[in-house]
Amino acid sequence: MIRVLIADDQEMVRAGFRMILETQPDIEVVADVPDGVSAVARARELRPDVCLLDIRMPGMDGLAVTRALAGPEVADPIKVVVVTTFDLDEYVHTALANGASGFLLKDAGPALLMEAVRAADRGDALVSPQITVRLLRHFASPRSVDPQAASLTERETDVVKAAARGLTNTEIGAELFLSLSTVKTHLAAVQAKIGARNRVEIAAWAWRTGLMTS
Repeated sequence: MIRVLIADDQEMVRAGFRMILETQPDIEVVADVPDGVSAVARARELRPDVCLLDIRMPGMDGLAVTRALAGPEVADPIKVVVVTTFDLDEYVHTALANGASGFLLKDAGPALLMEAVRAADRGDALVSPQITVRLLRHFASPRSVDPQAASLTERETDVVKAAARGLTNTEIGAELFLSLSTVKTHLAAVQAKIGARNRVEIAAWAWRTGLMTS
């Protein structure tokens, strides 16, 4: 059972998310709260598997909550998916830098919401398709390919490039004719080689270092 905490200042949004998620036999909403301060307190108390956070909340915004729960300095981080109506690049960039495992727009639809929760729980990361490539290209620079990329095997490079295009593990496996476990093994190896914490950081690294334009 995936235990989820919802934080949003709009009661109707919280109720809607709860209704969608609780139709699933493998998901349980353990709390919903209207502000960031309550989100941090309840998350630390309940230790949910995934937190769904709005960005604009009173007291403490979703970006600050994300850093408090999942940031680089957190010893035992909690998975966070940021769900918002705002897709400004700086919000997305900050959310992911603060440790978010996903970033969805509120109009992404029920199926994507449920998939984002499941992806975060299994250590994957999902970003709304409509912003994935635009976001990741934001990291791109005109520099040549990072020397670290040379340490990747040919197959690891293929997997990284597919992830950087926004594909899920299942989609990567189908495209490259690999099993799901093999895709995960390649991504884990890449994380270790480049010091990334999750697949979003892998994808950002691929764009930032010029791998996607090589």
